Amino acid sequence: MLFSAAVNWQAGPVRVLFASLGSVGHTYPLIPLAVAARAAGHEVHFAAGEEVHPPLAAHGLRPFRPADAFYEIYAEDLAPELDRLRPDLVVHGWGLPGAAVAARQAGIPGIWHGFGRMIPDGIGLQLPDTAVPGLPHLDICPPSLQDKDFLATAERIELRPVPFTHPDTPAALPRDTRPLVYLTLGTVFGTAALLRTAIAGLSRLDVTVVAAAGRVPPQQLRDVPAGVTVARWVPQAQLLPQADVVVHHGGSGTTLGALAAGVPQLLLPQGADQFANAEAVTAAGAGLRLDAGEVTADAVAAQVSALLGTRGDDHRDAARSIAGEIARMPSPADVARRLPAL
Repeated sequence: MLFSAAVNWQAGPVRVLFASLGSVGHTYPLIPLAVAARAAGHEVHFAAGEEVHPPLAAHGLRPFRPADAFYEIYAEDLAPELDRLRPDLVVHGWGLPGAAVAARQAGIPGIWHGFGRMIPDGIGLQLPDTAVPGLPHLDICPPSLQDKDFLATAERIELRPVPFTHPDTPAALPRDTRPLVYLTLGTVFGTAALLRTAIAGLSRLDVTVVAAAGRVPPQQLRDVPAGVTVARWVPQAQLLPQADVVVHHGGSGTTLGALAAGVPQLLLPQGADQFANAEAVTAAGAGLRLDAGEVTADAVAAQVSALLGTRGDDHRDAARSIAGEIARMPSPADVARRLPAL
């Protein structure tokens, strides 16, 4: 159910502490609301491991590392910082139940912030409501793709997913008259072998390919075919609206970013929540998938060719329909104005 509350629109600025796991996939989804909260005049602090401090600092979000936390933050790590900062509200990512526990123990209101569809069982993350039940959720997943049980039982505040790119990422993108295919395997599960296979398949098509190598050093890809540009990182938020197809691992950030841009996708799920994301996207008709045993250069070429051709019209229409649904969700600025009431 959608969360509702009596909103005091005249309430003054509040102090908000955001907290996330120290990784791109868990931190970046929180940044748009944190930036909007700061722009709305609220005082914002951000607890996370040092790996994600540069983009947080670049937006004036006052990042700090609690205690000895580098990736996960436990309740005992955050407790002294809550005493020091005394925030009015703690916004904690789904992967960080310790922050929710610390906020409740300190008597400070807390709220979950999602990174996509509700976490499925068995992926190594504790379900949020088993740690601290009864808290509302900032939900960035469009309802048509969200877990139906979660929709029926949770207090939700809809929040439009906004793709985020590190401000230091170069903006220059290759572009010609051919269709543009964006390839990424994210920051955790990508391997050189899988990237080489995907590139080999895409190079058989008359397309321009931009590939983000992520954790894979580009030199490990050896001889890259003509028409394929490989970089460690690319400005994904700027690239997605220009893409004709996105080929990716099924991570929540790329999945929602492609959907927000109305771009059909080929998902190659590898682990974590990626299988659930692939299932939701394909069930909605917005893309196709290849599981691990199915990924060959021929299969990648055939699936992307189908998405680009007339057979892909239904997939494009479905992706654009979900893009419209996302565009109608409340923006980070809209939700930031509601923070004093939460």
